[in-house]
Amino acid sequence: MANTTKASTYHSGFVPIAGRPNVGKSTLINALLGQPIAAVSPRPQTTQKQQLGILTLDEAQIIFVDTPGIHKPLHKLGEQMNAAAREAIEDGDLVLILFDLSSPPGDEDLQLRDALLALDPAPPMLMALTKLDLVPEDRIADRRAVFQALLPDVPLLMVSIHQPETLRALTESIVGRLPEGPQYYPDDNITMTYARDIAADLIRAACLRKLHQEVPYCIAVRIDEFKERNNGTYIAATLFVERDSQKGIVIGRGGSMLRNIGVEARTTIERALHGKLYLDLHVKVMKNWRNDAEALKRFGYIRSDA
Repeated sequence: MANTTKASTYHSGFVPIAGRPNVGKSTLINALLGQPIAAVSPRPQTTQKQQLGILTLDEAQIIFVDTPGIHKPLHKLGEQMNAAAREAIEDGDLVLILFDLSSPPGDEDLQLRDALLALDPAPPMLMALTKLDLVPEDRIADRRAVFQALLPDVPLLMVSIHQPETLRALTESIVGRLPEGPQYYPDDNITMTYARDIAADLIRAACLRKLHQEVPYCIAVRIDEFKERNNGTYIAATLFVERDSQKGIVIGRGGSMLRNIGVEARTTIERALHGKLYLDLHVKVMKNWRNDAEALKRFGYIRSDA
């Protein structure tokens, strides 16, 4: 709903969300915005590009930047994902650092901590411990202390997407740390990511949820057609894999897996676009695309002017 009144002192800024893969960055953004604009799956590395989520309030506008999880890269795609995350963190007005309270800090959490401590100058930071509802009450204090020790000088909150009061507290804490500034985007803008890019991310997330082992991480999605029709939106997309054997797995016996992916993707895209969707998926092989700089440019992981 568009805001009709603005506070006399307005705050705004870009808030990159930093965390290891699968810590819940996209899930948190969707919960704060109240709708799915960021791809989510139980598997790590669902987010491979920066994506904006815009929360406009009477007194502030928060532009969340959903970043890829910082990790140890195994190919050029991984290197580019880490570079995109670091670029967003360095440019942010406030960095929101996410850790998973339900498990102790791991190597990737420590890698993130070290990357943040190496920033000079260091941007303002706020730490949030996610999945509060998954931790037994008698273990919360000890687990919180372990994470606070990683960044002792950074304020810390605990949140759960199932506890609205924790989301409100997080929003208020972010607003209180943003600089005074203008409203950058209109009231009704939720994201500046193009609808076709959101669709590509949600199709890939459906692949992550439906497929197993390493196959999902070898998939890139290209939107070939995106047309508005009187009775809904038509999207044709190609799923690129790296080997013929992967193509067979994605298609499945008699096309069963590809149909399952299509049903899963269509449901989430319709929620994001608020309308009827007709989805047409195809699968092709592009060998070793994750280590091919030109392929990464075509799929939008590397800017064409880079």
